[in-house]
Amino acid sequence: MMEYTLVRSRRKTLAIEITPRGEVLVRAPLRMAMRDIRRFVESRQEWIGKHIAKTIPVTPLTPEEHQHLIQAAKAYFPGRVSVLAQQLAVSAGRITIRSQRTRWGSCSTSGNLSFNCLLMLAPEAVRDYVVVHELCHRKEMNHSVRFWAEVEKALPDYRFHRQWLKSHGAALLACIPPKEDAQK
Repeated sequence: MMEYTLVRSRRKTLAIEITPRGEVLVRAPLRMAMRDIRRFVESRQEWIGKHIAKTIPVTPLTPEEHQHLIQAAKAYFPGRVSVLAQQLAVSAGRITIRSQRTRWGSCSTSGNLSFNCLLMLAPEAVRDYVVVHELCHRKEMNHSVRFWAEVEKALPDYRFHRQWLKSHGAALLACIPPKEDAQK
C-alpha cells in the first residue's frame, strides 16, 4: 500500500492531492471509514504514480538559506517599488517581506505592500510583474477589467510573467523550510 497523509475535514467527498514535493495527501470526510479510504487510494494508484512522476524534485531551503533570501528581498524590493511606483505615478507605504505559502504579494488599502521572499528565486522580470501588480492596486483595489488594463499599460507582456508564476510557483513555494526548521 502506498504511503499517504490523511487529512480529515468537514468535506463530503474524497480527494487526492500530490504536493510539489511528491507527497500524497488524501482528504476525507470526518466520519468516513478507513476501509473506504484505503479502497479509494488503491483504486487510484496508477493516477497517483503518474502525478508523482511529474513533480519537480524540490529541496527545501535550510534555515540559513531562507534567512539569506529574506535579507536579499529586504534589500531588493524597496528600490524596485520606488522606481516602478514613480513610473506608475502612485505612492506606496511600508514594505514587508514574508515567507507566505499561498501569496506572492499584497497591497493594503493604505498602500502598504507585502512581498514573498521566494520571489528572489524567480527571474527579475517576474518580480517586476508582482511589484507592478501590487502597485496597480493603488489605482484599482480589485481584479476588474480596469485593473488588468492598468497592469497591461505598465507591463504589456505581463501575461507571460503571470504564466511563469503559475507554472513554476508551486515548486518555489515548496522551498519554504518546514515550519519546525523555519522557527529555529
